[in-house]
This record gives sequence, structure tokens and C-alpha cells, in this order.
Amino acid sequence: MSGPVWGRAEQQDFRSRVRGTLLGAAVGDALGGPADALALDEIRSAYGPEGLLDLAFGHGRRGTVTHHTQLTLFSVDGLIRAQVRRDTGAWHPPTDLHRAYLRWAATQRDWGPDERRKDDGWLAREEWLYARREPTRALLIGFGDETMGTLESPKNPGELGPEAVARSAPFGLLVGWEPQLVIQLAVECAAQTHGHPIAYLSAGAYAVIVHALACGESLDGAVQRALALLAARPGHQPVSDALQHALGAVRQGMPGPARVEELAGDGTADGLLAASVYCALVGEDVRHGLCLAVNQSGPSAAAGALTGGLLGALHGETALPPAWLAELEGRPTLLELADDFAMEMTQGPALHGPAGSSPGWLARYPRA
Repeated sequence: MSGPVWGRAEQQDFRSRVRGTLLGAAVGDALGGPADALALDEIRSAYGPEGLLDLAFGHGRRGTVTHHTQLTLFSVDGLIRAQVRRDTGAWHPPTDLHRAYLRWAATQRDWGPDERRKDDGWLAREEWLYARREPTRALLIGFGDETMGTLESPKNPGELGPEAVARSAPFGLLVGWEPQLVIQLAVECAAQTHGHPIAYLSAGAYAVIVHALACGESLDGAVQRALALLAARPGHQPVSDALQHALGAVRQGMPGPARVEELAGDGTADGLLAASVYCALVGEDVRHGLCLAVNQSGPSAAAGALTGGLLGALHGETALPPAWLAELEGRPTLLELADDFAMEMTQGPALHGPAGSSPGWLARYPRA
């Protein structure tokens, strides 16, 4: 895999995009969470005629995240662990991701971290993650036992929801990988809970769009790249059509909830992907794009998370609304994980390898 050349400026740009992607997805998730089960008229009656324009109370305070952010953190953890395990010659990232997602599943069952599990690493010991935030049935079934869903034998083969897409932004941050490998990994990992082609191909398309953005491409160019890669895959037509629909909608007058709802459809993965691409394309800034995404009758948290991930990858962390970041649940964890991921991707050989490994790093990301 021919990766980028990492001078200091390139490392700093990459770290800003990694932070932007993870924080952007989390802040969009937090914005949309309180409106998740509400129709648009209910959102307006609860938050005013303009809808939801600021963080609102959910789970006891403002700025709390949902299962989308929890799982995205474990996606990052799994990707770092996969890189660390590569030194051992055991290289199968979908398995490493599945193990990470099983660590998330433990947070949904257990009261708190279990110190006896030596191989958990640091993320699974973060107490704030031991909270159930409306995980869907597909997620709890998909990660409910040790069996890993695969493309040949996927879990929940009829599942069309957007949850697998919403944990897939980190795959796009593998900027040293070829795009076709990024889409393949995202698709394989999505099939662990969402076995319908529309769901797992939407996850692959989203990861590839983030990948192109993290490499400095425009959002329009990133979507074109995703369309080209999707075309080779069986069952891609609904996802490709949804993305084309999003691009076409940009030229159809003033953006508003009706347009977003039309794209989102009945809340399936392809609809949410299209709606998020549209909101990221037409948003005047990050705040406007996120508010556009969450003020609709579909799954607002997923729409916010997907839109935030795109805008964060595109613009980097400094474009995100600072007042929202100040209240975001788990921000220290998100930043720590983002910086660890950036360090692993740019300076991995200095942290672990045949010549020797940092004991601190292997304590954080055990090879087991």
C-alpha cells in the first residue's frame, strides 16, 4: 500500500481531519439525538418554529451522544489494534474490528469496566461508555454472540438501517490504503450487523467518500469516486441512485426539510447517506449543515452523525462549532483516540515493530 509522505505539515493536516471527522460525527449525533424519534412537526413544537438549532437535553444533560458515537470509537480502536497486530503476522482487520465491537457489546451488558479483562485496552475502561443509548435490535443481535457475520454469511440479512454506515467514517481515515481496500473493509465490517446489500454498500460508499475528503478532494469529487467504485459491486443500484439523487438535489432551489426528508426516504441506509451528502454540500457552514440534517422526520442522530463526519473530514476540527464542542459528552476520549489514531497511521513504526515496541502503546492497544 503506497501511503502518503508524512512531513510535519502533512501530519498536522491529517490529525486535524481525523479530529474533525470524529468530533464532527459525535457533535452531529449529539445534536440529532433528542429529535431521533420525533416527526418534523413534533420537533418544531418542542424546539420552536425553526426546529432544533442548538444542543438539547437528552439522557440527563445537553450534548450526550448515542450508540453511533460509541461504535465509531470502537471502530477506531479496532483499526489501531489491527495495525499493531500486523507485526505478529496475523493480519485480518475484519476480525480485529469484530473483537472491538464485541468490547462495545460488553459495555451494553456490564455495569462498568472489568479489570480482569487484561486485553481490553484503555478505551473499554472508559466508564462513560457503559451507558445504553438506544442501540437497535440489529446491533444487539449482530454483536450478541461470538460469531462474526461475513459477506457470505451476514448477520441480519434483511436489515436496511443506517447504523452500520454511522460507525464507518474511521475506515475512510485509512489514507494510506487504496480506495478499493477501504470500501471492501467497510463493507465486510458492516455485514457483521447489517446484511442487506443496501446497508453494507452504503457503509462502503460513505467510507470511500470520507477517504477522498481526508486526502484533500472536494465533496463532489469524493462522491464521484464512490460512484465509480460502487459500479463494480452487485446490488449497488439503489445506493448509486441515492447518491446521484443527492447531487441532483443541490441544484433544485433553497435547501429545507422537505428536500432532506425526500432524500432520507424511510430512513434506510441509502436514504440517510444521500441526505447527509446533500446537507454537507449545501450547508453554508458546519452548523447550518448539521441543523439541516437533523430537522426532519427520519433518524436525526444518524443524519447528524453522517453529515458531521463528512464536514469534519472536509474542513478539519477548527470548522466545528466551538460552543457545541464545549458541551460534547466524551470529548476528551474522542480527542485522545483521534490523536492516537493519527499517530499510529503516521508514525506506527516508531511505536511498534520487529526492532522493538513501546510498552505504553501495547498496554493501550494490546496485541491479543
